[in-house]
Formats: sequence, C-alpha cells, structure tokens
Amino acid sequence: MIKVMSFNIRYGLANDGDNHWNNRRHLALARIHAFGPDLLGLQECRDDAQADFVRLSLPDYHFFGIHRQGPGDTALEMAPLLFRRAAFELLDSGCFWLSETPEVCGSKSWDSAYPRTVSWARLACRPTGAVLTYVNTHFDYHPAAIVGNARCLRQWLEQIFRTSPLIVTGDFNAAKESDAYRLLAGDTMLIDAFRQVHPPGEDEATFHAFGRQEERAPIDWILVSDHFRVVEARIDRSHEGKLFPSDHYPITAVLDWKADIERGSGVKSRAAT
Repeated sequence: MIKVMSFNIRYGLANDGDNHWNNRRHLALARIHAFGPDLLGLQECRDDAQADFVRLSLPDYHFFGIHRQGPGDTALEMAPLLFRRAAFELLDSGCFWLSETPEVCGSKSWDSAYPRTVSWARLACRPTGAVLTYVNTHFDYHPAAIVGNARCLRQWLEQIFRTSPLIVTGDFNAAKESDAYRLLAGDTMLIDAFRQVHPPGEDEATFHAFGRQEERAPIDWILVSDHFRVVEARIDRSHEGKLFPSDHYPITAVLDWKADIERGSGVKSRAAT
C-alpha cells in the first residue's frame, strides 16, 4: 500500500491571530503523524523557520522543494514534496514553473499573481523496485492563471504518463466543476482519488478559512493514474476548538497497485511499500 497526503499548511508569516503558525504547528504535525504518509505534498511552506520545523519534525522523510521566487517575502514559499525513505528510493527529481516558459526560474504567465512551481520525483518502491512519478504543486488563484497552470501541468504529465505511473497532489485553487479540474481529471489519464470511493454530492470541501462555513471549497486534490486502485480516501477535519492545523484540511488516500499492469516503467506494477 502507498499512503498519500496533500496538505496546504498556510504560510508561517500570515497574520492569522490565534491560528498563527506558531500556535498551530504542533496540530499540523500531529495530523501528518496520525496518517503516516509515504508521500506528502505540502503547499505554502516557507523556506525559513517553518520549513526548518517540518524537516526537523520529519527526520525519516526526504524533503525536496524549490523557492518559487519573485519579489518580496513570498519568494521563499515552496510546494515541496516529501517521501518516506524507508518506502522509496529516489531515482530523479526536479522542478519547473507553471508558465509559458516553465524552464525559466521565477517565471509566470496568464496574469498570475505569483510564480508557481511543480515539484516532482521519480521513485522506486522498496523492496520491489516498482517505479512511479510523484508530483506536487500549488496553482495560482487568478482565474486565467488557474486554467493556464492546468494546461501547462497537463502537457508535462502527458509526456511522463507514457513511461511512468503518476500520483499528483496539490492545492489547485479551483472547484471540481472548473475547467482546470476537467483538464486534469476529465479523462482516463488521471482519476480523483476521493471521488473513486465516495458518492457524488458528498462533502468534498478542504479549504475552510479556519472554520468559516461560507468559505468552504474542494480545491485540494489527489489525482492518480489507473495503475492504482484507491483503497481509501479521506478529508481530515480534526481541530481543537477554534484552533485548526491550517486553513485547509489535509486530504489523504491509500493506494494499491493494480495487478499485472505494466505501462512502460520496466517493472511489474504489483507492489507494496
């Protein structure tokens, strides 16, 4: 089984009053430990004391993230991916920008408010050697940029899908009726893990703005290729009174490889971690 979590932890310098990072960071860490992911995608993780806390608190994980760059303090934000070293061997990793020039560091397009990155890692499962590509991202929030981000990511994923099973996590800043969702989960390349095991119409909201009912939206997704069977998918809505781990709920999935699938990875897809 492969346990996957996507979690926007809200950047540490935000003026969130009682829900400031320093007050809730132990809750955020507790939710990660409670699930024990093999693959963990974070969003809004600043490469300062916030990322230092994450790295120190998760010593069994490999941490890979690149500054999104751009002007001001937001340049230090990352969309890092983490994987449990006991579960995976790192074969390759990289980062690109969601723009018309994805290879240009700090680039942005489509009236995006900020540069946005995609972190990826090609991983071999221990002990079987089955190979997959894990991808984590955080889309912009301007409508035109969201669609542009989705198209850019889709083009990259189409190339990878030819040779590797895919697991994608992220804060996509878009609801599931959006063009961005249709671009990424509207055909057979990727499926929405949560919707595979929950009936339509079930509460899918992950963003909640620290408990504000009117702000709730299903913008955090775990998407997987059909190499995987979704065993379980949940939204972790844990909190302590008015103190929340973040303004997003973490979303989780438990995956298993489908039997007897080989999609160009060169390894049998029946594996466990």
